[in-house]
Amino acid sequence: MSAVDQRLARLSLNQRTTESWSVREAVEGCVRAGIPAIGLWREPVAEIGVAAAAKLVADAGLRVSSLCRGGFLTASGAAGRAALADNRHAIDEAAGLGTDCLVMVVGGLPPGSRDLRGARQRVADALAELAPYAGERGVRLALEPLHPMYCADRAVLSTLGQALDLAEQFPVERVGVVVDTFHLWWDPDVWRQISRAGQRIASFQVCDFLTPLPADVLLGRGMMGDGHIDFPPFRRAVEQAGYTGDTEVEIFNAEVWATDPDEVLATMKDRYVRLVLAD
Repeated sequence: MSAVDQRLARLSLNQRTTESWSVREAVEGCVRAGIPAIGLWREPVAEIGVAAAAKLVADAGLRVSSLCRGGFLTASGAAGRAALADNRHAIDEAAGLGTDCLVMVVGGLPPGSRDLRGARQRVADALAELAPYAGERGVRLALEPLHPMYCADRAVLSTLGQALDLAEQFPVERVGVVVDTFHLWWDPDVWRQISRAGQRIASFQVCDFLTPLPADVLLGRGMMGDGHIDFPPFRRAVEQAGYTGDTEVEIFNAEVWATDPDEVLATMKDRYVRLVLAD
């Protein structure tokens, strides 16, 4: 590898960053760009099947850094049982793709509910059922705390500390956490919690936090350098905690999605080297 290529050795494209690309197109794009890893999403994988997706990645010489996503575990009754079944399928898919990291967005409040404590308890109960199943298949459930603005509808875990309180109830090889700069950059306790996480860090994701946020706040993630986040302290913190895995760039942004994906990858590589790897 050249010096620049070597700096990309731990860079991964999260597939949602190039929303219009199929699995094949995303894999081929990574090869053209010299990006060695890809984070896949279940929906596009389902379009061609797990075996076909795994073969595409392997034949291209790439690795799968994670599978997104499992979770949404806060429902009860029949909906809760269906969620458990779907998560078992997601675990099987991750194993079939050759990744040990299944990203878990745990879910928000069920419709009409205000019982936040109860929703969090249902997440813990569901993990107690799913963690042994995941461990038997060599997959780790990676709990992703989301920014507090998503607490009601997407994730009742809002801080890394909350995610670790839950993860630490299980063996480290079965339940870990995701460190995502977009969701955690605001938290004054994040550095202590990253150090605490240590070997439980299962995934490190980067993108920027934009203001003003769009009407759909889900799409407020920006390319590194377009927002407010200082990335090198996060990179150094996860490395000091012992994380040696990939850095995924995951962006939900209508303007990025409307841009030629090859251009997006070129910008992503440049910003990663200049803004994430900077000392």
